Amino acid sequence: QVQLVESGGGLVQAGGSLRLSCAASGRTFSRYAMGWFRQAPGKEREFVAAISWSGGSTYYADSVKGRFTVSRDNAKNMVYLQMNSLKPEDTAVYYCAAAPTRITNQPMGVIRNARTYDYWGQGTQVTVSS
Repeated sequence: QVQLVESGGGLVQAGGSLRLSCAASGRTFSRYAMGWFRQAPGKEREFVAAISWSGGSTYYADSVKGRFTVSRDNAKNMVYLQMNSLKPEDTAVYYCAAAPTRITNQPMGVIRNARTYDYWGQGTQVTVSS
């Protein structure tokens, strides 16, 4: 099992950047695929990005492709989401999640499904003003 804590959220103007961090603890963190999800008030939780155990494969929602970058540093037990060119529609609570399964070569329907991920952080608020 793994425990996750997000940080780095805040208020930023449209066009700006933020980097979210996810600190992990627990047994064999490096063997988990990691995902980022977000949820705006009144909306369903939405897939943002994912990264494989080794960091060799990454996946993005169409809405953030080219603007966001997911990475991980297993030696530091950290996962990151670099967010550039932020838009007001990016405003949401962002969650880090861990999956004990391989996601490389899995269909996007599996990778973007929140039920694929067993462990979740408490979230960090990102607000983008126009």
